[in-house]
Amino acid sequence: MKILIIGGTRFLGRYITLEALNRNHDITLFNRGKENRTLFPEVETVIGDRTEDIALLGDRVWDCVIDTCGFVPWNVEPSIQYLKSRTKHYVYISSQSVYSDFSQFHIDEHSPVETISAETVDECKRTGYGPYGEYYGAMKFLCEQLIEQHMPQNVLHVRAGLISGPHDYSDRLSYWINRISQGGEVVAPGHSEQPIQLIDVRDLSSWIIQMVESRQTGVFNVTGTQTTMGHLLEECRRITDSNADFQWVEEQFLYKEQVQPWTDLPLWLPEQHGLSDGEKPPVGFFHVNINKAIHTGLSFRSLSETIADTLQWLQEERKEDWKCGLTLEKEKVLLTNWKWNQD
Repeated sequence: MKILIIGGTRFLGRYITLEALNRNHDITLFNRGKENRTLFPEVETVIGDRTEDIALLGDRVWDCVIDTCGFVPWNVEPSIQYLKSRTKHYVYISSQSVYSDFSQFHIDEHSPVETISAETVDECKRTGYGPYGEYYGAMKFLCEQLIEQHMPQNVLHVRAGLISGPHDYSDRLSYWINRISQGGEVVAPGHSEQPIQLIDVRDLSSWIIQMVESRQTGVFNVTGTQTTMGHLLEECRRITDSNADFQWVEEQFLYKEQVQPWTDLPLWLPEQHGLSDGEKPPVGFFHVNINKAIHTGLSFRSLSETIADTLQWLQEERKEDWKCGLTLEKEKVLLTNWKWNQD
């Protein structure tokens, strides 16, 4: 198949490209050339910005377009206008963040989604809104709607959950692997039975290409099966051969110490507090229903394989700068205060 990938060199896009090449598809990449420009020298790469340079692709046609980096509708509009007559199948990488109420368990593809007013969209466009702000989920859903309007019933909407694995630039799982490998007393948030749902980037990529090959369309939640924070940390300790000693620190104390969920302690979401004032606890974020995707063939490698391969990548990368997680100094202070609180 002839496949155009918008993006295609950073994390998920990288592995989608690899999977497609491994299955002998004819790939064209279209991106700005800012990430891993020499990663796929054998693949035709057209350098350009999707909002201004999409016509550089010429008048060719593709069996499928995979859009890995559409975040706001005013950036997606020019490319979908140009490509809708040049393909019959469009894959849009969306996000489970489109859903509006994560206080509910077992969110499925019919659950309510985030909305945003036209006035707010116009203001965001005028002020140069970035892709990861407070309207991330609402903007993703607007992109879904826009693409569907232009190519009705020819779009696969991939509402991805937490993606992990080698080359993950978000540092979420990577933080825990790195921190636990260092050993010593480690702050573990909440309690060991708190649920976690994540999917290996390679499993997600494999499923996407399978769906492309069978020309599947519709909306799909795509994340992993459920595990627990305790199991994840134990696997990190086993695989890194660490002497880490987990100190499970209660949620109320973490909030008292102003420890931020998701950023200071990646993968941790509160069970008793909302992420902002007036919000309900997001207890359903790691309880997303993925039965629809499983019925189409979504499968999973083991958590241990994801951790081991991510560890190997971290060792090769010799990573030093981290986007999230506690510093060792802050963690030490937090542990000291926690122990005093227990006395």
